[in-house]
Amino acid sequence: QVQLVESGGGLVQPGGSLRLSCAVSGSISSINAMGWYRQAPGKPREWIASITSEGRTIYTDAVKARFAISRDNAKNTVYLQMNSLRPDDTAVYYCNLIPPGPRYWGQGTQVTVSS
Repeated sequence: QVQLVESGGGLVQPGGSLRLSCAVSGSISSINAMGWYRQAPGKPREWIASITSEGRTIYTDAVKARFAISRDNAKNTVYLQMNSLRPDDTAVYYCNLIPPGPRYWGQGTQVTVSS
């Protein structure tokens, strides 16, 4: 059974960068697509980025050109490099499959962008 553990969040100033990691307990090589999602205070959880097993990526407009998703099948890890962070990026960030599996939601990792 696949388990997902997110890490790498924290407090960062506007314009700063963070790199999130999603460690997968099982093998991700057989998983077609994985993604990152986020939930800001008072808002529903939203999808922000996906990567297929072939490495094709897609992003929501709000993060395009600032965030980069990648995966390392050998390490069973998915990453989210976040640059030029803005206060409205403040949220709990989660990884999951595409489409998301309800039983795979983890605790997420908090990202706070504030001066």
